[in-house]
Amino acid sequence: MGEAQEFEQRLKEVADRVTVALDQLIPPAGGPEANLMRAMRHAALANGKRMRPFFLLETGAMFDAPEKTLLRAAAALECVHCYSLVHDDLPCMDDDDFRRGQPTVHKAFDEATAVLAGDALLTLAFKILASTETHDDASVRAMLIERLADASGARGMVGGQMIDMLESDSPRDLNTITRMQRLKTGALISYATEAAAIVGRAREAERNALAGFSNDLGLAYQIADDLLDATGSEDSAGKPLRTDEAAGKANFVTILGIEGARQRVRILATQAKEHLAIFREKAHILLQSVDFVLDRTH
Repeated sequence: MGEAQEFEQRLKEVADRVTVALDQLIPPAGGPEANLMRAMRHAALANGKRMRPFFLLETGAMFDAPEKTLLRAAAALECVHCYSLVHDDLPCMDDDDFRRGQPTVHKAFDEATAVLAGDALLTLAFKILASTETHDDASVRAMLIERLADASGARGMVGGQMIDMLESDSPRDLNTITRMQRLKTGALISYATEAAAIVGRAREAERNALAGFSNDLGLAYQIADDLLDATGSEDSAGKPLRTDEAAGKANFVTILGIEGARQRVRILATQAKEHLAIFREKAHILLQSVDFVLDRTH
């Protein structure tokens, strides 16, 4: 088995672990709220790559952080990510019918249920982090909660989505798109490594290195996503492609061109790897993750 295949196998194993954790954290329910729980499970248990939890778990492993804490933090992070997808897919936002190879929540259920399912997944994330089962040190739990609130809120992911929605009023240039994606996509990727550093009690130099790594990787991931949207297969992606083009929205590919975007990904990937030098051989899996982003086809 080649290195790329080994990495994909490891990625799948982590995704399966996170899915099992989410299955336990969002159990089926009876009563009037049963449909809400079904919608939450539809969103959270779908077949995703779980890249953000992967970065959190693999970064935490470098510091020998407690596995249970890392897995619960990863599940909380994935709840926030899934909530964002449910809301992004709504007709008032990106208006998408398919996600992760299945109908989006508002198509499988209805718009009101999709809104509530997203709300419930977001609040569940903070319940998970607040629990003593996640960590016995209240200061660690508080820091994980505070940083996730920042990463997912107005100065993070939601702020990036707002910039995305302003396209008609303020046409995008490269600086605007970069800022939008550093918030919309990059903030949660940065949280993944930051949360692992908090749990692993990383030194300042290590935290700074991880911040640089995740910043460059997050932007590379989004540019790769734009390339996939422009050149990929809908069957492989499990969702509609060419959506920005259909909506008349600028992205990294429309501004830089396909070759220019590929070159930018390569530059960011090189920088991301350089940030990891401080960790030496411990960063082997994270280094492989950069190559995965560079060559991703789904």
